[in-house]
Amino acid sequence: MTDFDTTRDCALALDRKDSLAAFRGQFNIPDDRDGRRSIYVCGNSLGLQPKVAVETVTEVLADWAQLGVEGHFKANKPWVKYQKNAATGFASLVGADELEVVAMNTLTVNLHVLMATFYRPDVKRRKIVIESTAFPSDYFAVQSQLLLHGQDPAECLVEWKPREDELLYTEDLQKILDEQGDEVALLLLPSVQYYTGQVIDMAEACRIGRDAGCVVGLDLAHAIGNVPLSLHDWGPDFAAWCTYKYLNGGPGSVGGAFVHERHLDGDGSNQLTGWWGHDIKTRFKMAHHFEPAVGAERWQLSNPPILALAPVVSSLDVFAEAGFDKLVEKSRTQSAYLRYLLAENFADQVRIITPGKDSGCQLSLVITDSQMNARGVFRALEQLNAIGDWREPNVIRVAPVPLYNSFEDIYELSERLREAIEANEQA
Repeated sequence: MTDFDTTRDCALALDRKDSLAAFRGQFNIPDDRDGRRSIYVCGNSLGLQPKVAVETVTEVLADWAQLGVEGHFKANKPWVKYQKNAATGFASLVGADELEVVAMNTLTVNLHVLMATFYRPDVKRRKIVIESTAFPSDYFAVQSQLLLHGQDPAECLVEWKPREDELLYTEDLQKILDEQGDEVALLLLPSVQYYTGQVIDMAEACRIGRDAGCVVGLDLAHAIGNVPLSLHDWGPDFAAWCTYKYLNGGPGSVGGAFVHERHLDGDGSNQLTGWWGHDIKTRFKMAHHFEPAVGAERWQLSNPPILALAPVVSSLDVFAEAGFDKLVEKSRTQSAYLRYLLAENFADQVRIITPGKDSGCQLSLVITDSQMNARGVFRALEQLNAIGDWREPNVIRVAPVPLYNSFEDIYELSERLREAIEANEQA
């Protein structure tokens, strides 16, 4: 275990030992403000811009300008198969075969596209299990799928609820399925819970769902690029993710999807179909008989927005260069360092609700002093150019990201938190 202390020298020493320190220079860091450099710890919401993304988008724009429609086949990276440039990176980060992943759409669209295949209620199995504290978009997606299939959400939406410590326990999920499993068609579960930052035991959750005969889907929005994943081995039926958080793909960037290999056969009759999901070998014959593409690409509907996918491809190249195992190791050290500073400096004022052994980059902080306005502390941090984010009702989320955050960033975050608390005490 690394020895820490509360001095800036400790942070600087950690940075000197950091073999990944040079990657910070590959990202555009937000500007200084009022003489204070930016401390950006909001990669759990929107990752920073890789400098190479600018070059990649510029290349696509140049191909468009010079080639027009011929860019589909003659661009440096032909647009007709551009999504394949993300397959290797996606597969590596989620622990899957390349045929099981595809870059397409955005997260909630992908959840709907996949649930159109995998949520097939019958007389007996109609219910969907979702965490009660799910991000609203997931909750809305499940509600609407139930309604579209003629089911009453009040009866068929089953909530996996956290305990008093705000954490989810797989024992409670097991109890739900012990009692209602023969009525449950689908589990849609988080991988990392967005509010608390808790990493769910996904292998166990998938096992529980499979043993109960349920379809299992995972939302990897807060997991991909953050924590190790092994989708193929865990065996969920499907998964979906966004790419603008830890994958640094930019606001609204193209998302990704996983479908386990056991579902990659068939004629496409069990899914929504579109032209881009047609086998590329015969796609341009313009026939009206659907021939599924190979692998998860058969779930594509339209040709991908190349300008929105280019930054994703660029960022995945950066991940490959850095090595994800090294990034995870650094992230764990950074989280341990931040936990140490918070415990040493704010033991009576700040509580971390993110569990110690089940976390990634994100730590969710609660201001415990009842006399203090937690939202005021967050706003003061913003004024001090320390950028995290706020989640109702009372959590400040911060996420040091190993690709571009230094240990000195973490030290400085602690110092600015002290200033923000002191300013709030005086207010």
